[in-house]
Amino acid sequence: MRKLLLLLSFLSLAGCLGMPQGVQPVADFQLNEYLGKWYEIARLDHSFERGLQDVTAEYALRADGGVAVINRGYLAKTNEWKQAEGKAYFVNNEDEGYLKVSFFGPFYGSYVIFELKNDQYAFVSGPNTDYLWLLSRTPSVDNQVKAKFELLAKKRGFDITQLIYVEHK
Repeated sequence: MRKLLLLLSFLSLAGCLGMPQGVQPVADFQLNEYLGKWYEIARLDHSFERGLQDVTAEYALRADGGVAVINRGYLAKTNEWKQAEGKAYFVNNEDEGYLKVSFFGPFYGSYVIFELKNDQYAFVSGPNTDYLWLLSRTPSVDNQVKAKFELLAKKRGFDITQLIYVEHK
């Protein structure tokens, strides 16, 4: 029985490191160029971000070679800032935009950068089509970037009718 539980636990964790069909991580990824502050422009909703506005993500190198992640957002209904600290590591090669990220101990999920333009915006997926983000170096993007994001996401099976566009003040 214990072996079965271990196997099921392993399979459930491994499933979190996949990616949706049709999503491919960017090649020639340069982590040093990706580090720094990003603004969340759009996302599919999840309990860990529900109601948050002014959401940002900051990435920095860790001493162990990984990436420190700090996600921050404002929850207006309680008039407070929420912050989560995590860590990320490359899944395969360091020149591939495919990382695993953890905010909860030993549990990791996929962080797949499938579009990255001149270090100005990034389209990011999780392990399945329930997780999707548009990040930008600025608090807003033009409508062409939003349209491209929605088109590429829809082609890959994401439900773009559920997108939330984040307010930044």
